Amino acid sequence: MRRREIITLLGGAAAWPLAASAQQPPMPVIGFLSSRSADDSGRAVVAFRQGIAEAGYVEGRNVAIEFRWAQAQFDRLPALAAELARQPVTVLAAVGGAQTPRAAMAATTTLPIVFGIGEDPVKEGLVPGSIGLGQM
Repeated sequence: MRRREIITLLGGAAAWPLAASAQQPPMPVIGFLSSRSADDSGRAVVAFRQGIAEAGYVEGRNVAIEFRWAQAQFDRLPALAAELARQPVTVLAAVGGAQTPRAAMAATTTLPIVFGIGEDPVKEGLVPGSIGLGQM
């Protein structure tokens, strides 16, 4: 090799670790789907942010949250869920009654869905019945 080629090769090799370390993994995104409005969900959103903070995630620092609000127009839930499922989200959080996780489950079979409802999720058909410890 000629001297110029060696210098170019060494210069490129020296810069490669800098370029590799500058690339950061993409920030995970949580899709948050609610049957309510943002105004009606203030306490739930505060609790949600507190819960993810306890798990080490802070919105804007190491996680992003994409919110979608149906504003009590339940017929909007399927479209909003599908919109979130098309985004590069890592997980879907579905709140505001059993219809919200149903819409999320209809929108995707590949994303994990986390939900909180007041109804029994087994009776609502959202999760399969469980086996009691004595039946294992």
